[in-house]
Amino acid sequence: MSDSDPAPSLYAAREPIFPRRVSGPFRNLKWYIMAVTLGIYYLTPWIRWDRGPALPDQAVLLDLANRRFYFFWIEIWPHEFYFVAGLLIMAGLGLFLFTSALGRVWCGYTCPQTVWTDLFILVERWIEGDRNARLRLHRQKNLDFRKARLRVTKWVAWLLIGLATGGAWVFYFADAPTLLWDLVTGNAHPVAYTTMAILTGTTFLFGGFAREQICIYACPWPRIQAAMMDEDTLTVGYREWRGEPRGKPRKTDEPGLVHGDCIDCMACVNVCPMGIDIRDGQQMECITCALCIDACDDVMERIGKPRGLIDYMALSDEANERAGQPPKNIWKHILRPRTIMYTTLWGAVGLALIFALFIRSDIELTVAPVRNPTFVTLSDGSIRNTYDVRLRNKSGEPRPFELSIKGTPDMRLTLEGVDDTIVTVPADTSFLQRVYIVAPKTADAAAARSTPVRIWVTDIDNGERAHKDSSFNGSGSGQ
Repeated sequence: MSDSDPAPSLYAAREPIFPRRVSGPFRNLKWYIMAVTLGIYYLTPWIRWDRGPALPDQAVLLDLANRRFYFFWIEIWPHEFYFVAGLLIMAGLGLFLFTSALGRVWCGYTCPQTVWTDLFILVERWIEGDRNARLRLHRQKNLDFRKARLRVTKWVAWLLIGLATGGAWVFYFADAPTLLWDLVTGNAHPVAYTTMAILTGTTFLFGGFAREQICIYACPWPRIQAAMMDEDTLTVGYREWRGEPRGKPRKTDEPGLVHGDCIDCMACVNVCPMGIDIRDGQQMECITCALCIDACDDVMERIGKPRGLIDYMALSDEANERAGQPPKNIWKHILRPRTIMYTTLWGAVGLALIFALFIRSDIELTVAPVRNPTFVTLSDGSIRNTYDVRLRNKSGEPRPFELSIKGTPDMRLTLEGVDDTIVTVPADTSFLQRVYIVAPKTADAAAARSTPVRIWVTDIDNGERAHKDSSFNGSGSGQ
């Protein structure tokens, strides 16, 4: 290349992919998973769950205003975020487990980008036809009435799906029937409309136009998955030792040339939503959706060849299969040290969360000593400390809580604004109560620098108790 030659372009325009319709067990499995996952996503906010008159009746609700997360009978408070963290850890370990055992099955079957792209392609096929019809429409240079009508119809359908997607998402953060009415009447908060607009637009663009580019360029998982896989991972592959040399027998073939089972029909390429050729080996773009298996098996049946030219397989079985020996049992690939370790960790985190969920109490308190001033000397010489006690009532009804202390016997506890030591805390809320602890001047705690005290709260209705330890500052601590 001379200095005067223009520099080569590093950018290649995207060539749209038009997957062909295919049928088979893996395609059917993807339909079932799509129906279940989309059904869960769209319908869950409308499930009702009776928690009592003081609590919301939506089964799954992220109540940001009151800082609560409701999931059927489970209620998560802000200070219990470790439950959410534990679920995220389990999700990560589950992703590691399935990837190490079966490759990118998450990407191929349950990833939201895959599910919505499948739905958009289905709508596109209904409106514009199968692969060949869509290719002809794409290559048509002139924009006639038919092409414009099909494109507008398709885009409107995509926008409606995107609108339903954004609408379903905001319903998780407020009472769904109330929010729906507010959205329709124009009384909803601007944040709701903004969120719906953003999710509608991203769903429309990602599912309708970006598609495989999100998986290749935007998602980090294709670059991480290699660390989760090894030679025993079952993933989609091509048995080139059986399929090569590919092609249909012809009269012009060299004498003695024996073709493999692959007739180079391109069926595996034409059904691939990523537009790759699985016969080129493992590729970062492959999402292990297995549609190429359905397409190839269909061709093999029609030409009278054994199924499985493209199949789920492990690299460690290649030598045996080349020698004509059967592969290892599938469970020997799945049950190996790596997957057992991930399963053990996943189960341990799950059991820890269940244990923490069942042992947590419906009554809690936090104690914050007021340090300005650290203590007050009363007219009779006694010493008083002030504390802010936050009481949490996690039950669905108001509860009377009694406060008491355990320290030196002559200390006494009083509540600000309350004649007794009993305070009623509303249902499913936290209540801030100022508490005074007084030690007479003759008590050791009054003269000591610091004396440990334990503040107890007792639910009078059921006797359940909780406590927090703190300290009492005497005159020896100074001011």
